[in-house]
This record gives sequence, C-alpha cells and structure tokens, in this order.
Amino acid sequence: MRGNGLILEDFIVLIRKKIVQVILVLGWLVWSLPVFAAGSHEAQSGEHPGKKGSSHGGPPGGKHGGYSGGHGAKGKHGGHGYGRRKGPPKDISAHIRERLDADGSKINLNGSQIGVKGMKILASTPELKNVVSLALQKNNLGDEGVRILCGSDTFQHVKKLSLWGNHVSEKGAKMISESPNLKNLTELKLTRNKVGDEGIIAIVGSQNSKNITFMDLSANQISDRGARAIANSPHLVNLRTLDLYNNKITEKGMEALLNSRTLKNLELLILVRNEINPELSDDLAKNQSLPNLRRLEVF
Repeated sequence: MRGNGLILEDFIVLIRKKIVQVILVLGWLVWSLPVFAAGSHEAQSGEHPGKKGSSHGGPPGGKHGGYSGGHGAKGKHGGHGYGRRKGPPKDISAHIRERLDADGSKINLNGSQIGVKGMKILASTPELKNVVSLALQKNNLGDEGVRILCGSDTFQHVKKLSLWGNHVSEKGAKMISESPNLKNLTELKLTRNKVGDEGIIAIVGSQNSKNITFMDLSANQISDRGARAIANSPHLVNLRTLDLYNNKITEKGMEALLNSRTLKNLELLILVRNEINPELSDDLAKNQSLPNLRRLEVF
C-alpha cells in the first residue's frame, strides 16, 4: 500500500508540472500574438499557398516558384508585404524614404497602394537613382503607373521588378518590353495581372528579357500561344525559373516548353492549375529535352 501511495504522489507531482508548463505556454502565446499580428507578412510572393502540386524530378515538397533574392532584407524591409493598408499613405514622399534600404539599392512598397500619383513621386525621388530591387506589389498602378515607371531613368539600374497584382494589361507589358530603362532586368514578377498572350509575346520578344533568370507569369490568362512564344524566344537563354501557375495552357503548350531549344538553362518549370490533360502529362515529362530541368510541377 505504501508503494502505491508513493506512485500516486509521483503521478500528482507530474500532473502539476504539466499544468504549470501549459500555463506558461499559454501565457507566452497571449503575450506574443499581438507582436506577430503587428509584424505579419503576406505569403512570399512567389508561393501559391495550399497548392503542393505533383512534380517530376528534383527534391519533393518544393515551393511554387519562391522569388529568389526577394525584395529587401529581413526586419524593416523584409518579405513581400508589411500589413494591409486601406489607402495610400498620407505623406507618400516620407513613406517612400522610410521604405528605402539604407544603402539605397532596394525599396519595398508592397501593399502601399500609392497609385499613379505615388508613382509620379517615386519616379522623381532622387534617392532612388541606385535602386536595383523594386517591389511594387498591389499598388493600384495600372498601365498608367507602368508608363511612368518605364519612362523614368530613375529606374535604369533596376534588376528585380515586382508588379504583382497591379491590373497591368498587354499595353503595360508592351511598355516594359520597349522601355530603354529596363534593360537590366534579371527578375520579373507579373503575378495576377492580365497581360495575356499579346503582352507575353511582347516581353519575351524584347531584348529587355535577355538577362532574365526568374520570371513569374502566374494568373495572366496565358494560353498555348503565349507558351509557344516563351519556348521559341531567342532571348530567354538565361532563364532558370519560369512560373506559369494558373493560366490556360494545355498539353500542347507544355510540350512546346519542354522541348524548347532556347530554354536550355531552365531548372524549374511550374504549370500547376492549367488545362493540361493528366493522361498525357507524364509522357510529355518523360520525353522532355531540357538539359538542366531539375523540377517540373504540373498538378
């Protein structure tokens, strides 16, 4: 009986310890939740949350085209977003300077909603003359904002450009392709716009795409015609990552991409949520001729 009493005492002590641990954890969570909420960031702009997709080749569990290099370091300018605004900043000029990195090479204005008015201010801000990374996700720019961007020599050194979700049409895409100030692009993100086949044909047919290594064209209503233009472009020899998530590409466009003679350095191709026949995709993947393709995501 004495032995049973000791066992019961030990059990009670263990339960008490567990209760204390749970209370401490709950207390920490209550304290930290406001901190997390204040500094929360949107999903990395190259990712498609909730879509794992089946893949061919490469390590399993890869993300859908994360933006290599990103925009801004961690901390003040980290990630691709810093909360949701309901409108543009009261003092756009001050906001621009606040979001500019100390060395003047990167600026993250994702979600700032600066609009065309803000784009004019941005283009005339002398502190931006050395910017190489320009993040403009969700700023209500439209084609007019793109026109200001493309026409300003303030941005002639830009290498990484994100125009995610700015209502850019084929007209804006053509401006990008023709801009004398965007010849140094290495990363271009046009996710969730409406550039369509005509816009993509203009971009990949331009000398401005010759240095691009990363291109995100997700959700742009691109069909096989646009896919074939990408596959046949003589300027995309340096392209390593191509994200075509959520478009209108069929197995014909997939075949053109996988047998391109110019995409010889392509390592990652994302075709998730297109109109590809699953019964044909495996054979196309097995017979692809891209020498450096490491990962193909289709479903």
